[in-house]
Amino acid sequence: MKPALLPFIPAVLFFLVFLISFLRDRRKLRNGVYLFFTLVFFALGVLFLVASVSQQAAAILLFIAVALIPLSAFALGAFLIGNGITMLRREGRRPANLLSLLAGAGIIAFIPVSFLVDQIDWKPLTAVAGAISAVLVYVSFLFICFLLYAIVYGRIRSRRAVDFIVVLGAGLLGGRRVPPLLASRLDRGHRLLDAQRARGANPVLVTSGGQGPDEELPESHAMADYLVEKGVSRELIMMEDQSRTTSENLTFSKELMREARGDYRCVIVTNNFHVLRAALLARKAKVNGQVVGSPTAWYFWPSATIREFIAVFLEHRVLNFTVCGLIALSQVMNEF
Repeated sequence: MKPALLPFIPAVLFFLVFLISFLRDRRKLRNGVYLFFTLVFFALGVLFLVASVSQQAAAILLFIAVALIPLSAFALGAFLIGNGITMLRREGRRPANLLSLLAGAGIIAFIPVSFLVDQIDWKPLTAVAGAISAVLVYVSFLFICFLLYAIVYGRIRSRRAVDFIVVLGAGLLGGRRVPPLLASRLDRGHRLLDAQRARGANPVLVTSGGQGPDEELPESHAMADYLVEKGVSRELIMMEDQSRTTSENLTFSKELMREARGDYRCVIVTNNFHVLRAALLARKAKVNGQVVGSPTAWYFWPSATIREFIAVFLEHRVLNFTVCGLIALSQVMNEF
């Protein structure tokens, strides 16, 4: 085999591992890791292949790739800051709406701060800076894998017949009205119901959501009323009105579906930024179904995606904090 083709071997191997894992259960975050390394080794393979023809062309490609790293980071930081300002203007000054602004400011500040630290020859500061940088590399790697697979998973469409369409709840406006974010989920569930019935299936819509402390009625009841107003027969709606979290949405809805039909199959509807995390939780709750997303306003995506990643990161906090601690410790020990 030509040396230029060698990097394609690990690319093919990682792709095969990804494919096997994906076909066994697509609701695994590790699929994003396999896909990431598939793309990395494929890119290396392309670079080596170009170098076998023209080393000058390969050098230019490598230079462009390296130069794009700081430029992309700066552009990303500027975009997140702009998006954060938009979020604050349109959605209010809640802590969750500050995520993209804080992330963007952190990215922009990291570049000059790193440069200043390099100019100061003081081992404790260098050790701390090195530890922080190494941990950020690990977290960034996880975020890229998460984002990559979230995009891939969110674009998968299943045309198999289902018995239930579960719509996950969200907060109500004024204690009783369905907000646009939740209306988007319900509209997607309605379209799925019509599509399933057009193919001869007869699924039931499950609205899932309990009553919050500031709500006049359970979310699932308001969701059912919304669907009925849109033309869905109330006989086709089942309400799960005890849940408070996404995990409870899935767990309690599963119990309802199992009582109605033991060998059920379902599809779960949420907003597109929430699809992958909902799928991971559905797998953990052993719900027999995949997750699809409904449209969300563009400016809502960055903060919501960061929030979803943080939630997934913290759900595996023992592993992630242990790895971060070991990475930081190795950097400090290397410096001294």
